[in-house]
Amino acid sequence: MRHRVLFATENITLAQVVRLAALAARLPKDRYEVHFACSDFDPLVFDGLEVERWPLFTIDREVGFKALAKGERLYDEKTLERYVADELRILKEVRPAVVVGDFRLSLAVSAAQVGVHCASLINAYWSPYAVRESWPVPDHPIVRLVGAERAAKYFPQALPKVFGHFAAPLNAVRKRHGLAPFASLSHQLCFGDSVLHPDIPELCQLAGAPASHVFLGAVPWSPRISSPSPCLVPPGSAAPPLVYVTLGSSGDVAALPAVLAGLGGLPVRGVLATAGRATPKLPANFVAADYVPGEVLSAHAQFVVTNGGSSTGYQALAAGVPVLGIPSNLDQYLTMQAITQHGAGITLRSGGLTREEVQKAAVRLLDAPAIKRRAAALAQHFAAYDCHARFQAWLANTTEQS
Repeated sequence: MRHRVLFATENITLAQVVRLAALAARLPKDRYEVHFACSDFDPLVFDGLEVERWPLFTIDREVGFKALAKGERLYDEKTLERYVADELRILKEVRPAVVVGDFRLSLAVSAAQVGVHCASLINAYWSPYAVRESWPVPDHPIVRLVGAERAAKYFPQALPKVFGHFAAPLNAVRKRHGLAPFASLSHQLCFGDSVLHPDIPELCQLAGAPASHVFLGAVPWSPRISSPSPCLVPPGSAAPPLVYVTLGSSGDVAALPAVLAGLGGLPVRGVLATAGRATPKLPANFVAADYVPGEVLSAHAQFVVTNGGSSTGYQALAAGVPVLGIPSNLDQYLTMQAITQHGAGITLRSGGLTREEVQKAAVRLLDAPAIKRRAAALAQHFAAYDCHARFQAWLANTTEQS
């Protein structure tokens, strides 16, 4: 008998969808009947993916981005109740042995209502067991008013109230459904009978986490398209070094002109992946495309410029390539905090970013043997984790017990 597995994802950023799609694509068809719930099924991701598709309500993507930019909550109680109702509809029809969610926090209510084993895919730096000295300050509007240094001074004092504010709607919905509230926002984000981390412990260390919290390793994804010409050149050629730039689907595009201006006057070949977003005027040494095969470009690049998030950041590190991160939201800052603490990249704040800051960081990364060595060392750790083998081992064990 094949076990039914349901993947259910939020669909605000592309990363939330592709991580689950990548795991689903490699499941043995003779062992698992795979179902996928998502608000839409982008051909870039789902063409050729053999899954039963279930439309799932998700808030508007642009509304989500605006809320993140303003430091506001993504969901109120009414929205979460709608999420729960839609998930219950699918869960009752599919009757899966396991449901795996990526930032689908309402599964903490719906999965419990039907008694299905629920796993959440979430980066380890959000874990209540994460080893960290401090929380980084995201690009909240208050930072533009008082400055990053002053905001950082008072951020630790404000954090419990801020996190409590963000956790309140889901805790209220859980209470209404007869479930206990979560102790903290970190516990809420890392809910589930199992918690699956698309990270490596060498980069995101945990202390005291239960056995149900599992490191999978990075979950790579790259669109099956060709590289824009002439971005790749034969090894050993005299062409300038390649710099791969993408702020993805959730980076601060207002920072992109400064990024391109800072790189435009340097002896590099640049490739910009826009993720289908607005493209500013390109310098003469750049080409652009909506999407590119990120794994290929990362492997050829001298360094990779990202929005700071784990998807492209880990793609670069897996190739042994340093990261220039330009984060805006807290998730992106947490990724870059881990990367910079391991000496494998540089972080620049997206708010108020200048051409001079980008150029200075880029010049450093063009001749940075120490940073390159740290990135290469992390690449060896990433190579030791086969996310598909680890996920399938976890899934086999879980379905056998269900």
